[in-house]
Amino acid sequence: MGKTLVVVGILIAGLGVLTMAGLPLGRLPGDLVFRRGNTSIYVPLATCVLMSVALTFLIIIFRR
Repeated sequence: MGKTLVVVGILIAGLGVLTMAGLPLGRLPGDLVFRRGNTSIYVPLATCVLMSVALTFLIIIFRR
């Protein structure tokens, strides 16, 4: 369990570094943004699908 937490922490830190470097995570073409007046609603559909696929592959790899 400890090794898994360390690996997950390193992956999250790496994702943070990539985002700071300019990776457009969270602003993908399938993400929806609704704006009316002073209100904005952001629905990250494509980002959620991408993260789900990535996490599924990671879980498959760690289970073996």
